[in-house]
Amino acid sequence: MKTLYTAALIGSISALALTSAIAQTAPAQDDPALKIYRETTPKYSDLVHTKLDVRFDYKKRYMYGKEWVTLKPHFYPTDSLSLDAKGMDLKTIAIVKNGKNVPLKFTYDSLVVKIQLDRTYRNNESYTVYIDYTAKPNEFKAQGSMAITDAKGLYFINPDGTEKDKPTQIWTQGETEGSSVWFPTIDKPNQKTTDEISMTVPAKYVTLSNGRLASQKVNGDGTRTDTWKMELPHSPYLFMMAVGDFKITKDTWKGKEVSYYLEPKYAPYARDIFGFTPEVMEFYSKTLGVDYPWNKYSQIVVRDYVSGAMENTSATLHGDYVQATKRELLDDYYGQGRSTIVHELFHQWFGDYVTAESWSNLTVNESFADFSETLWAEHKYGKDAGDAHIQDDRQNYLSQPNLRTKDLVRFHYHDKEDMFDAVTYQKGGSILYMLRNYLGNAAFYKGLNIYLKSNAFKNGEAHQLRLALEEASGRDLTWFFNQWYFGAGHPILNITYKWDDATKTQTVYMNQTQDGDAFILPIAIDVYAGGKMERKKFWVRSKTDSLVFHSAVKPSLVNVDGDKMLLAKKTDNKTLEEYVFQYFNAPLYLDRFEAITAAAKKQTDAGARKVIIAAINDKYWELRIKAIKAADLTNDNVRNDAQPVLVKLVQTDPNTLVRAAAITSLGKLKASGMANLFKEALKSESYAVEGAALAALAQIEPANAMSLAKTYEKGSNGALKDAILTTYATSGSDEQWAYVYNGFKEGQPQTQFNLMRNYADMIGRLKNNAYALEGVNSIIDFGNKYKKYGVGPQVVQILNGVKEARQKAGDTASVNAIDKAVPDLSAK
Repeated sequence: MKTLYTAALIGSISALALTSAIAQTAPAQDDPALKIYRETTPKYSDLVHTKLDVRFDYKKRYMYGKEWVTLKPHFYPTDSLSLDAKGMDLKTIAIVKNGKNVPLKFTYDSLVVKIQLDRTYRNNESYTVYIDYTAKPNEFKAQGSMAITDAKGLYFINPDGTEKDKPTQIWTQGETEGSSVWFPTIDKPNQKTTDEISMTVPAKYVTLSNGRLASQKVNGDGTRTDTWKMELPHSPYLFMMAVGDFKITKDTWKGKEVSYYLEPKYAPYARDIFGFTPEVMEFYSKTLGVDYPWNKYSQIVVRDYVSGAMENTSATLHGDYVQATKRELLDDYYGQGRSTIVHELFHQWFGDYVTAESWSNLTVNESFADFSETLWAEHKYGKDAGDAHIQDDRQNYLSQPNLRTKDLVRFHYHDKEDMFDAVTYQKGGSILYMLRNYLGNAAFYKGLNIYLKSNAFKNGEAHQLRLALEEASGRDLTWFFNQWYFGAGHPILNITYKWDDATKTQTVYMNQTQDGDAFILPIAIDVYAGGKMERKKFWVRSKTDSLVFHSAVKPSLVNVDGDKMLLAKKTDNKTLEEYVFQYFNAPLYLDRFEAITAAAKKQTDAGARKVIIAAINDKYWELRIKAIKAADLTNDNVRNDAQPVLVKLVQTDPNTLVRAAAITSLGKLKASGMANLFKEALKSESYAVEGAALAALAQIEPANAMSLAKTYEKGSNGALKDAILTTYATSGSDEQWAYVYNGFKEGQPQTQFNLMRNYADMIGRLKNNAYALEGVNSIIDFGNKYKKYGVGPQVVQILNGVKEARQKAGDTASVNAIDKAVPDLSAK
């Protein structure tokens, strides 16, 4: 599963950072649930085959199902069976004997059905239980999480067709244990079963499920029955169904069907969105030494999805954020869409082919999928892109201090959903990145190959991964797994340096200041001296360690962690002069990133300015953007050097996001001489460039920008739409209200965060009190939705500002609405 909560909730309302707010929402350490040992679910019975025959009641939001589930005792003889079955009506439960259904006794508490079998069965015997049932997902209340907003398993989207511009769809979401809302099963990851699913649906609709489409039968009542068969075992949470008006675009990889299911209006862009999938399948298959293991690979995009995406076996389901036109994709270099596509594909090996045996060991699913995003980035876009991606992962994890106490593999948690966090994803991916560097590519991927082949169509855990990597490399890895997989936290390093000219000795002091034991760190130190670079390798084993070596001359730079692999919070006490040298001589993305960060703080220094100006033309586009944003154009020396470079970037840089950043930077100068440059940029096909140009123009020609915004309303999207909203919210009046209000209500959290202050100011100056009340209520709705992340006080502050303006306008309805909402939003 790919979770989008971090991306969706990164933003700011004034000084509000929701990632920090999220970090404060962890369960208290005295939570009794944290004291429960979450053992791997015992296996009394094994699923063998699951056959379903289902049809849907769109009006009631019910699913009528018939199931034939074949099982056998795992080891010990048994005369009973327990199945997860959440919120269902169970009509008949019977044992199938010689083609006949013989009723069985059972008890049911709305979550688990306990069945008394007709006799005792041994583990060399299988039996089939027949169940006639009704699934009622909308009547089942399940707690969601930050990864999954709810967990009712089966979703009816616009089933009555009453929501304008929204298609009618049905789809499922199994992870973690939502499949048992739509069919009785042993809903645990350590179960595996083959399956056959027959769906009877309106004939106008398309269906998708796991495996192959075995048959289609047209019925006489306007319906059609599609039967899908998955003939290789997989876990129940990976079962899926989808029904709706989708257009299918077909591709192939080594003779296997690769297909893309999209809403009709996006079907022309199917290959633009998903067309690189066969290339990724080939790369992952070669890298792992295991060909893509399933008979087909489909990707489907649905509305109102409750997470980012889900790696259902052979049939990944995506949220509609991946749907985009060719034009919209111009600005997506390796954004959420493409990274999610490769993330879910890697799960077909790590998660589906070999599945975590428990949620405690979720790392063997999600850490690998997270790591795969970096793996593809460096393969497809180059090492800088891979290094940038993994650095984002590190910072995502390191920015959440509440996570320091959580082990990667953990058997104590409040709820299984809590496992879907930045420890399992970003920290786990960063740990794999370090492990690959330590072992070397060949041994690392050989170890993954052993792990996959040894556990094919079964379950795995971190210990099996360790053993496979040890077998491949011949190295003991217990120390690594103990501290990174079965321990918590990360090193907090303070690095200082001392050069002794008399003895020609360089000392590096490594001080680990985190609580608890020292981390064992194999570390590379690159020494730049006398025009040469020499790498020295050390092991840091103590919380205070000194690394000493000789050099003929004083080094120009001592670059600790030369490979830039460590997952650590570092304070590196280099001089600015050393950072300047580092930018121009050390080769890696993070070398240059660190130097730009240091230079940005001291732009009165000539060396720092030299770094900033050079970095505006860095070979890697994200560093160009970083330098552009860092450049202090209020400093005359910086502005004189940077301005012509920025103008050139606007006109010639091949990366649209760099061009947009350059326009934004130049716009802050509010120089009328730039107007023609911005107007020319408004002709770009890139929404990012257009949006930046409109926003920049609004700062020097606000009336002209207002007029131009009107002409761009139709068909605007992404950054351009955000710029129109900001322009209107800043300078507009009642005439523009409907556009701004709808844009805010329909916007993603990031859009709402970015617009919030200007939006509130606009509400304050509206003449129409009814419009103002709409706006006030939309801010209140936002506050209530995200209150659990700690945004209440900031929203209250914004509302109080609106209240003051509305009081002056004599708008009692808006003032009363604010007064009513503030106590709840202020409450903890």
